[in-house]
Amino acid sequence: MSPSPQIKRIDQRPLREAISTRGRSLVPWLTKDELIKYFFGANAWMSIVVLGLIMLSLYSESIGFNPSRGFFGENYRNLLVYRQAGLEFVDILKKETSGIDGLGKYLADVRLKELLRLIAQGKRDGKPADQALTDANNALTPFDDYVNRLSTLGDPLNVIISPLGDAATATRDAVTDVEHKKQEKELYLRSNKKELADQVTYQEVDLDAAVKPLHDALPSIQDANVKLAAGLALFLTQPPPALDETMKAELAGFNEQVRGLMAVLPTYENELETWNPHLPLPWYKGVTDFFFNTNWLTASSWQNYYGILPLLAGSTLISIVALVIAVPLGVGAGVYINQIATPWEQHIIKPAIEFISAIPSVVLGFFGVAVLGQFLLQLSQWGILPHFSSRLNIITAGILLAFMAVPTIFTLTEDAINNVPRSFKEASYALGANRLQTIWRIILPASLSGVISAVLLGFGRVIGETMVVLLCAGNSIQIPPMSDGLMVLFQPVHTMTGIIAQELGEAERGGIEWHALFMVGLFLFVISLGINFLAQRVVKRFKISIG
Repeated sequence: MSPSPQIKRIDQRPLREAISTRGRSLVPWLTKDELIKYFFGANAWMSIVVLGLIMLSLYSESIGFNPSRGFFGENYRNLLVYRQAGLEFVDILKKETSGIDGLGKYLADVRLKELLRLIAQGKRDGKPADQALTDANNALTPFDDYVNRLSTLGDPLNVIISPLGDAATATRDAVTDVEHKKQEKELYLRSNKKELADQVTYQEVDLDAAVKPLHDALPSIQDANVKLAAGLALFLTQPPPALDETMKAELAGFNEQVRGLMAVLPTYENELETWNPHLPLPWYKGVTDFFFNTNWLTASSWQNYYGILPLLAGSTLISIVALVIAVPLGVGAGVYINQIATPWEQHIIKPAIEFISAIPSVVLGFFGVAVLGQFLLQLSQWGILPHFSSRLNIITAGILLAFMAVPTIFTLTEDAINNVPRSFKEASYALGANRLQTIWRIILPASLSGVISAVLLGFGRVIGETMVVLLCAGNSIQIPPMSDGLMVLFQPVHTMTGIIAQELGEAERGGIEWHALFMVGLFLFVISLGINFLAQRVVKRFKISIG
């Protein structure tokens, strides 16, 4: 028997060495498996690090590691100077004149409605448009005289307010200048530059002397209030002239507003008499003013306000409109594509909906300004929609944001339905249910948590959008009058994302406006984080509910 041939290994290295180098990567001390593990692990940790840095930067530029020097501390000092300089005193006076302005605005709204009614009546009578407008204005001449007499009631107060306002702003500027010099001196001392610190000199403002003209004006203010109350009482006995019963019904609330202003005049006068520039502010005032102030006003020659309520109201109203439109469309499309549509419909509709996500938001904003807003305004002029004057408003921005949210809700809804076990559907059919009954009573309830998660993530998508709301919402920083009902949807508003994009580039770095905008960003970040956390909790519940 011939000996068996000797078998040679191609790899002549020792077996232990060959085994130990099996799976080696380009990095000598790591295997391929270890390299892949560390690569993807590093990406995950990098995301956590970036998220932490974002939170850290938002916190440091808003609240600050030293809260007394962050936004809340600066806002507290801003409000304190507002009181000490006498701006608060003058604003109490301005409330009285704003009440008179409110009466004038009420009558102006009545006049506009009556003017439109008279013009329409003239056209129905066969008059040309110009003639109908002229006749309508002539008929309203007595009413205009009445309104003009009302506007002069505030003249005595306006004469007093003007010099007091100048004195208060001069005091504010002096106090602010002293604070800046104190900060400059402190900075030099911390930097061990005593010579430069000694060169910074200032003189404390004598607040008692500065606000003395305000207290001295109290007798004149009281006399002006007596004349104002007498003038308002005269208007009660002489109601504005009404041309017909319709106008009379519109004017029914005018007397009530007059009585309301007369009733509040003693309150304003008491506030002026008891006003004290040295009265301390509560330590939490800088915080509560941000969350509950209804004004956001920057770069003002009078007083800056940083209240988030009007921005939050605008963001919330636009998001609600967007979700009311997007949720039925997104969820309905997801159900249709997954359960009803034929294969060729799926190949056409699904890519078309998902392609919406690829459209730049600024392009949608241009579309809203040039096409959608103008189209809605035209529908208003035709009488199909209620009358409104601004094409940039809540409904325009909400429709566009709904268009952007549909792909997110659609995709996640379809994924949620796909996760429903097939046995649920088969069992429903076996029990005699038809397709609609199966979808409505089996598929949707089983995927409800996933659908809710899709809606929440869609909400996070719309509330964080910037360009569309900046271009299409109207950028009016005010809380829309909720008493208008559905007409509130045609009011212009501003949003949290829009105010950051609009003002951050012009804000002084490290100034109070800079910190205020970062505070808005932190607030928005917390909202988005809360929405995503809630969505994750819903998804977890969804996974458990179907086993």
